[in-house]
Amino acid sequence: MPELTTTSAEKTATAAPDGQGLPDPKPEKARSLWGDAWRDLRGNWIFIVSSLLILLLLVIAFFPGLFSSASPDAKDLAAHYLKKPEYGHLFGPDWLGYDAQGRSVYARAVYGTRASLMVGGGTTLAVTVLGGLMGMLAGYFGGWIDAVLSRITDMFFGIPFLLGAMVMLNSFTERSIPIVILALTFLGWTQTARVMRGSVITVKSQDYVQAAKALGASTSRILFRHVLPNAIAPVIVVATISLGVYIGAEATLSYLGLGLDGASWGNDISDGQNQIRVAAYIMLYPSIMLSITVLAFIMLGEAVRNALDPKQR
Repeated sequence: MPELTTTSAEKTATAAPDGQGLPDPKPEKARSLWGDAWRDLRGNWIFIVSSLLILLLLVIAFFPGLFSSASPDAKDLAAHYLKKPEYGHLFGPDWLGYDAQGRSVYARAVYGTRASLMVGGGTTLAVTVLGGLMGMLAGYFGGWIDAVLSRITDMFFGIPFLLGAMVMLNSFTERSIPIVILALTFLGWTQTARVMRGSVITVKSQDYVQAAKALGASTSRILFRHVLPNAIAPVIVVATISLGVYIGAEATLSYLGLGLDGASWGNDISDGQNQIRVAAYIMLYPSIMLSITVLAFIMLGEAVRNALDPKQR
């Protein structure tokens, strides 16, 4: 008598008629806030455009020699005094003309990128660290620590930002990039501190923080392993937008004669205002560079804010 055979599918159906015994489907991997944010940012044209602009500005800042062969401080009054732009000489020293001191407007616009980005980036980093630390301590510990730090924050909030920076920088005979960063940081950390404080107050009441306390985790471990990673998102948004603001602040101070010494968009705009009727291009091109840079960082901050805000989903 022939032996009966069964297929593997029939065996599976016989062994598990109701689906019991079948391998469980692979669970879908949970997505984090940062994963969702990155997915949204990759499809956001505002983020893509602003990122490309910032990348180009960074390349110009770090490698200005690739874009201009002329020195930003080279002067030749006899040959180049208020010489008009030669738009046919693309990327040449005379492409955007010369200023009243015989300096290449294009070269100064290129080299001014480095100063502005260094001041903006350095100030943003220092403000984020200082303000974030103070806000985290105030929000986590509360009590008298929160009261003291909050009153200090309120005191600094009462100082007008640009006016205070002008008073500080006016006391220095030489105003280098570190000096300008110090002045802007001294007065600019308050907003970051308040944002971090509110975020930490929300996070510290979560179950995973309470569980870490119950398990005997140290305060430093709780702060930097559990609280900070989950409270940092609003601070990143504020820092990204503020970077453009600090670049604009540096240009404003340089325009008033209290900013950087050397190639700076603010200095060039200030120099160009005296020849605005006969050579408006001297002030025009640094202004365009400044506007594009500030706009790029503000656009990036807006895109990051929308991606990290659950209410925008």
